[in-house]
Amino acid sequence: MYTIILAGGFGTRLFPLSRSNYPKQFIPLFGDLSLFQKAVLRAAIFSKPEEIFVVTNDTHKFLVNDQLSQINISCNVLQEPCGKNTLPAITYASLKIYEKDKAASILVLSSDQILEVGDAYISAVKAAEKLTNDYIVTFGIIPTMPHTGYGYIKPGDELEGGYKVSSFVEKPDKHTAEKYLKDGYLWNAGIFCFSADMFLEECRKYAPEVFYAFSHDVLNAYELTPKISIDYGVLEKTSKVAVVPLSGAWNDLGSFEALYAVSGKDKVGNAVSGEYITPDGKNNLIISERLVSTIGISDTAVIDTADVLVVCPTNQTQKIGAITELLRQNNDGRVVTHTTVHRPWGRYTTILKCGTYLVKRLILNPHNRISLQYHNHRSEHWVVVSGVAEVTNGENTFLVKTGESTFVPSGTIHRLANPGDSPLEVIEVQNGDILTEDDIIRCEDDFHRKTV
Repeated sequence: MYTIILAGGFGTRLFPLSRSNYPKQFIPLFGDLSLFQKAVLRAAIFSKPEEIFVVTNDTHKFLVNDQLSQINISCNVLQEPCGKNTLPAITYASLKIYEKDKAASILVLSSDQILEVGDAYISAVKAAEKLTNDYIVTFGIIPTMPHTGYGYIKPGDELEGGYKVSSFVEKPDKHTAEKYLKDGYLWNAGIFCFSADMFLEECRKYAPEVFYAFSHDVLNAYELTPKISIDYGVLEKTSKVAVVPLSGAWNDLGSFEALYAVSGKDKVGNAVSGEYITPDGKNNLIISERLVSTIGISDTAVIDTADVLVVCPTNQTQKIGAITELLRQNNDGRVVTHTTVHRPWGRYTTILKCGTYLVKRLILNPHNRISLQYHNHRSEHWVVVSGVAEVTNGENTFLVKTGESTFVPSGTIHRLANPGDSPLEVIEVQNGDILTEDDIIRCEDDFHRKTV
């Protein structure tokens, strides 16, 4: 079985934890693994690494590769020129798989969901695969409550291992959701299983503008294809769609209220990541790297990061999108990036920014290097904190050891490299009148980014 993992979303519903350049699927919310990494390991239950296709975008492609290397899985990474929703992404990957195996069974997973992997999950996938000769299969989560934030699926005639889909319905109000539970409706999980030839034929019939767009090269295909979901484009039109019920823990983590629901809690209902003290706080969600203390506050989310603090009633966290929209309107970069920014060679964290100087902490992965570059508006002073750096500074290349430093004047071509087997840590102090990434002029780059 092949697996497609959709990992191109820019969602910021968990802002300020998630940003456009570091969305929730890449955040290690529970333990050391991100939701994306857990999805890849889930895919590996049924697929060999070479049978796994990750669909992502230019912004996140290096983050995807870095997280794959952390779990020692090397799979296919397809890069979308721009996001056009789920149907073009699934079609793009399905065509790549179809080239290898026209009758391939394909499982489609989202990279930003919590999904319990156990006997029920494995049985459901096997049941779905048996139906793929005749149906495009979607998975329906057996509801545990009348949730108003999910779409629902009404099962129809019974099949072996599942049901024909009678209808898809939009997110209901509470009264309607309660009725859906009584009538046996299922939550729409956004997980699919089908054969490559069956899916592509149904796509040709019901979404020809998508199907025929991909007769062109990928850049033109994404210019031509409409922005449309697989639900609207195919599933709600075809009669060849079935649903397999899936029991167990599942959550799309669409808000901090959802995150609170799946988090461990103390005896008075507080879910805490970090350190929290209170004489009376109950049912709070606290996420912070520093001590948080409250008095007289309950049923509240306190989300504290290095550069943004959000405080609101837990049941209002669905409205955090209004905060991110205000930031976008003000062209505020904090909606896009954290103080820590991931790069293909490692990452950097902004420690201090004030007027004409900026202090960063750089971490270079083993045997990686930044681009050969120069700056027109700033100088840089590098201090090696841990490891040994190989520095190109003008016409000279030399080693800088732990505790040593070097100065790079404005306009000088330079490069920082890590020749060692352990991460290299460097403190960088920039001085100048422009201290942004726009003042990087690349001459050479190992990662094929734009150069002069």
